Amino acid sequence: MNSNIIDIENLHKTYANGFEALKGISLQIREGAFFGLLGPNGAGKSTLINSMVGLVKPTSGSIRIAGFDIARNTSEALMNIGVVAQEILCDPFLSVYEMLSFQSGYYGLKNNDEWIEVIIDSLGLSEKRQTPCRLLSGGMKRRVMVAQALVHKPPIIVLDEPTAGVDVQLRNQLWQFIEKLHQRGHTIVLTTHYLEEAQNLCSEIAIINHGQIVTTGTTDQLLDSVEQNTVRFRLVKGQIPEKLRCRVLHAEAQSFVIGFSDAMDLGAILETLRTARCEIGNLQTSKATLEDLFIRVTQAD
Repeated sequence: MNSNIIDIENLHKTYANGFEALKGISLQIREGAFFGLLGPNGAGKSTLINSMVGLVKPTSGSIRIAGFDIARNTSEALMNIGVVAQEILCDPFLSVYEMLSFQSGYYGLKNNDEWIEVIIDSLGLSEKRQTPCRLLSGGMKRRVMVAQALVHKPPIIVLDEPTAGVDVQLRNQLWQFIEKLHQRGHTIVLTTHYLEEAQNLCSEIAIINHGQIVTTGTTDQLLDSVEQNTVRFRLVKGQIPEKLRCRVLHAEAQSFVIGFSDAMDLGAILETLRTARCEIGNLQTSKATLEDLFIRVTQAD
């Protein structure tokens, strides 16, 4: 059985203004996992990740990275983790190769050229290796961010919204490379708002809301816990009948998601809409997804 490579115990963080960002987070991530850390904006994900890499000092609690306490053995802990942050942080005057070379120096690594070349090639940066960062497109800068996180060959890779605002080609290329790293034994921690992406990639998931873990488990276990199918439709004419309002799982503009148990139940929903003289379009039915679970555990405020 794999041991835990990340061990977080009863983590609290209260900022100077009194805002309590983390409310007793306890989380264990096993070595070699592809782990999804999900939650709405402001849930505490960034505070948690920043605490894991020493950028935020928790009010109380502990974090161990590969067996090293991040507060007491900071250098040793940070050698075992690489983070791809949401913000693009590149020196505008350094070339891609120079940035990765300097990044190696920050970790005290010498003769790292061979691995740097592997990273550059794997992320499609070969043609841009001598290009200053300021002349790169947003997508290329994102690739450089990933490369910087990998330069010291950390066993843990944290991807904080790595595909936000990037094109499909880069997204696919990035995941192919990350999958190879995962197959080689790297532990991957992913935060993303693309829930379908998390469902397809992650073997284990935790959902955080208002600074607390609201559910965690394997992806299959969590999906099995959602015991309902959904019907999605756009309301072209009319209003949702009062009888159905309490069953709406998600509503955005005139698009609605309603849960149902079986074919008979679905028929009753459609009959209720027909009786209320509602005209609907883009009707879709689907089995439970991670999005359904996410909405269920985060919507009650």
